[in-house]
Amino acid sequence: MKKKMLIFGGIIVALFAALFFVTNYQNNQAMEDSDNPYGKSDLNQATIDQLDDPLYENQVLPEELSESMDNGEEETVYFYDPTCVYCQEATPVLVPLAEDLDIDLKKLNLLEFDDQWIPYNIESTPTVVHYENGQEVARIGGSRPEAEFEAFFNQHVLN
Repeated sequence: MKKKMLIFGGIIVALFAALFFVTNYQNNQAMEDSDNPYGKSDLNQATIDQLDDPLYENQVLPEELSESMDNGEEETVYFYDPTCVYCQEATPVLVPLAEDLDIDLKKLNLLEFDDQWIPYNIESTPTVVHYENGQEVARIGGSRPEAEFEAFFNQHVLN
């Protein structure tokens, strides 16, 4: 009886090890097969799942955004978290709208760069912030109807 339990336990351990190896291999392949704009190799699974999604193109790295702010540039930034259900609702509305309005909407993934919440005073996701001369001039947060995002863009970005 003990021998059977040991064999059974060994099989379970081997299956978990194989599952870990296969998942790790698939994630590495996904990162190699797609353009990784994050500049790091230890990405969260939710981010890996979005690598080939066109809604999440135009990523900005924290260093790039900081430099842009220091240079007094105008930027519109979408702060989001791939695991946030409100972001998952907002992104399919927000990103195509920004594209239709010809707005260069940068995206900053707060799951990967969680040290960026405080410098940009982000309290929740999703949040869109418009900067002029390196200073915040307007923000809108939460999952909203398209009309509210459009009004924000028209009032603060396209004026």
